[in-house]
Parts: sequence; structure tokens; C-alpha cells
Amino acid sequence: MTVLQKKADNPIEHLTPEDIELIGKELDEIRQGVMDSRGEADARYIRKVIDVHRKIELGSRAVLLASGFPPAWIAGTIGLSIAKILENMEIGHNILHGQWDWMRDPKIHSTTWEWDMASPAEQWKHSHNELHHTYTNVIGKDNDLGYGIMRVDEDQPWTPMYLGQPLWSFINACFFEYGIAAYDLELGAVIAKKQTGDPEFRRRAKQVLVKIGRQVRKDYVIHPLLSGPNFVATLAANFTANIVRNLWSNSVILCGHFPEGVETFEKKSIDGETRGEWYLRQMLGSANISGSKAMHILTGNLSHQIEHHLFPDLPSNRYAEIAPKIRDLFDRYGLNYHTAPLPQQVASAWHKIIRLSLPNGWLQNTTARNLPTQLGKLWKMTTGKPRVRRVLLREQAAMAAAA
Repeated sequence: MTVLQKKADNPIEHLTPEDIELIGKELDEIRQGVMDSRGEADARYIRKVIDVHRKIELGSRAVLLASGFPPAWIAGTIGLSIAKILENMEIGHNILHGQWDWMRDPKIHSTTWEWDMASPAEQWKHSHNELHHTYTNVIGKDNDLGYGIMRVDEDQPWTPMYLGQPLWSFINACFFEYGIAAYDLELGAVIAKKQTGDPEFRRRAKQVLVKIGRQVRKDYVIHPLLSGPNFVATLAANFTANIVRNLWSNSVILCGHFPEGVETFEKKSIDGETRGEWYLRQMLGSANISGSKAMHILTGNLSHQIEHHLFPDLPSNRYAEIAPKIRDLFDRYGLNYHTAPLPQQVASAWHKIIRLSLPNGWLQNTTARNLPTQLGKLWKMTTGKPRVRRVLLREQAAMAAAA
């Protein structure tokens, strides 16, 4: 955990190697307790959620056949948005994690489920389950951390390009399913390395295009056509529901890994990482959202992001049950259990996005009184000669460190 040891306020300084391994053993025991107690009640839960989702979706699409009538458009769009959120978060995400594979139900299994998203399940499972959950918040290894388009840590060199970070982060949020598909393809790296002709990339790109085509036909052709004269209104309702789902999914994910106070890690910090240290990284690199049971379901229980990252293969309905045990573990070992209501976590995550889009210390050093001067410095940092930019960047960082 060398990256934490460099910090002035090191959150694990008080822990011994023995403490860390004891934390790992306690967490293994908590996990095993849930694994041993999985049963019919859990199976009934996921089947009920799937049944409710399908009824909401079918009912909403039926209402939208009359979408030319404004109340029907509003009711149908709200219902379809909820259905898409349920399918994406509590159903698709968790089934594809293998949380329900123990049921041996071929219809609810990580190898057979295909979700209502632009990214094919096969590709998402690799980038998310295998890479993100293994290398949580490790800069340069976990591409979920900023999706390769954001500056996510103060130690990353600032360039003027990052000034656009809030804008492209918002655009990515609106069209999140397509951003995820491009990310799963590693599209940016492939283009940069001029590897678009690689047969394996072309195979995966074809999978994505086929999946996108299927989604477009369903939401923007077939369903609107069934509405007859209400084609345009139904198409707009489907588009709106997808945007709502994308914004919600993006917000939940930002809240889980990006609020102020959530730790990031260097590549070298995980060299020789033990099981206990892996657990500790999940604990420090995740944040929860407090709220009602309905909110937990609509987040796919990723409102219990800490518990999910510790145990990504446990049934999502069990996270609330073990959360008090996990929090007690944090308290006993003097660690910060990062949790807050949704609006607070969203605001914190976006504050970090904006703060890191600017040079280190710029936002911290800016007040209403010195704003014109600071804007002038920012202009010089953006357009000035390299030597001038380097001097000003060092000055800003020094002022922030002294504050």
C-alpha cells in the first residue's frame, strides 16, 4: 500500500501486517457464513425481482402504445425507466457476476444471461468482473476508474485537455451504455495503437455492433412501430427511458468509487499483495450510499458498494444483512466506513471530477476576490510556453500544500 504510505494522513498507518491478515480472516468467515446459508429464500427473491421487472416493462410498453396522450406518455416513460434500471442494476449486473449461479437455473445464470445494454455480456464480464474487481482503483490497471477519459488522482500530470473533463463526463453519463461498450472494447487504446485490423478486435467489435443493432431495433423501431400514429412519441419515450437509466447507472457507479475521501492506488502498490491487503484495498477504494430499501434495490444493492467489492459473488439481497458486521470491522480497526446519502455522494463525486479537471490546488486557492487573477493564471497554464506552465503549476501545488 505504498501510495497510502506517502500520504501525510495515512489511513492505514496504525495497522500492522498481523492486523491486516486478521481483517482478511474475519472477512473470509463472514463470506463463508453467507455462502453456507444461501437457499430457497434467496432464490425466491431474485425470481420475484425478475417477475416484477417483466410486469413493469410489459405494462409500461402497453401504456406507451397510447403515448400520444400526455398522461400515458409520462406514466409509460416512468415505468419503462424503472424497468430498465431494475434489469440493468439488480438483475443483469448481479446475475452476470455469478451471484445466482449456485441455483443451477439455466435461465438465471451468468453464462446464459444477456442484458438490456449495448455492451455484450461476455465482454462486460471480462472488463468488469476480471479486471475491475481484481484491480479496484489501481490507476493504470482499473479502467473503470475514470474509464480512461478522466483524471482521477492528484499525482496524474495535469494537461489542458482535462479542462473538458466535466463536459465529457456528463456526455458519457447520458450515453453510458455506449461508453461502456467502447470501454469494454478498449477502443481508445486500439485506435491509438492502430490495431483496428486485429482479427480478435474485429470479432469483438462485430459482437458490439450486432448487440447495438438489436437494442436499436427493439427500442427505436419495433416498439414505436407498434404504436402506429404515436410512433414519434413512443420513440421519444424509449430514448428518455434509456437516458434516465444511463444517468442513474453512472451516478451509482460514481458514488461507489469516486467521492472525495475514497482512495486510489499506484500499480506498484499491489506488488506481492496478500489476501488481507486485497480486502483492505476494496474497503478503502469503495463507498456506500445510505437510503431506503427501495433505493437499495434500484441501485442493484451497489449502495452497499463496500460489501459488494469485498464479496462480488454473494447474492445482492444479503449485503444489507452483513453490512453491520462490516461496519463493526471498520470501527474496530480504526478505518473510515465511507457512507452518505445519494445527493451528498453524487455532489462529492462531481466536485472531485471538477477539482481534478483543474491544476492541483487551483480550485482550493480560488476565492471570489482573487477569481480574475486565478483565471489569468489558468489561461497562462493552458496557453503559455511549457516553461511558464511548469512554473505556474508548481506554484499552485505549493500553495495548496501550504494551505
